[in-house]
Amino acid sequence: MTSVLVIDDHPIVLEGCRRVLGAAEIETVLGACDLVSGYRLYFRHHPDVVIVDLRMRGQERGVLSLIRRIRWHRPHTQILAFSASDDPVLVTSALEAGALGYLLKNAAAEELVKAVVQVRAGKPYLSHQLAVGVAVLRKNPQLDPLTDLTRRQIQTLTLLSQGKPYGLIARELGVSYKTVVNITYQLRLKLGVGTLPELIRKAVELLIKRP
Repeated sequence: MTSVLVIDDHPIVLEGCRRVLGAAEIETVLGACDLVSGYRLYFRHHPDVVIVDLRMRGQERGVLSLIRRIRWHRPHTQILAFSASDDPVLVTSALEAGALGYLLKNAAAEELVKAVVQVRAGKPYLSHQLAVGVAVLRKNPQLDPLTDLTRRQIQTLTLLSQGKPYGLIARELGVSYKTVVNITYQLRLKLGVGTLPELIRKAVELLIKRP
């Protein structure tokens, strides 16, 4: 018996997934239109597979956190990322967060069923096109400047992109003001910018592409 939870903010997508998976004799198909209700349904029903849209309006940054939280809570729950974007950076981010597969929204109905069955069995699912893009990105990490940054540098860059001053960043990260100044200097060197305003613009440009 297989159960699936679909989290997507488009009602027509939810209904389409329900119909396709129901016709494929998947016993239980649950649906949620936001991350909070999606996590509640997940926690209540513990589905075998979670299909989650990576680009939910206003919730993009929370999707990867949800994937990580589910994987931490129940590692054997399989996650299929669902998106209209074939950006290899986005695909890689989803896989690194814990998704076992990635399906494009323009895929045929039978491909959705195939992807669910495959990840349910613990096997990765990627189309050939996506697999090639991920392989190229991993072979050439310089294609994504953020892959060369440490966790602390990404945290600092994120807060800078939100317009926060050094003092507030230091308090949020629990470090000294001088540490933030040093991290910012390292970021300017790594990202090839000369001034703080240029770094902030670069931060917004890079982070807006990520979920």
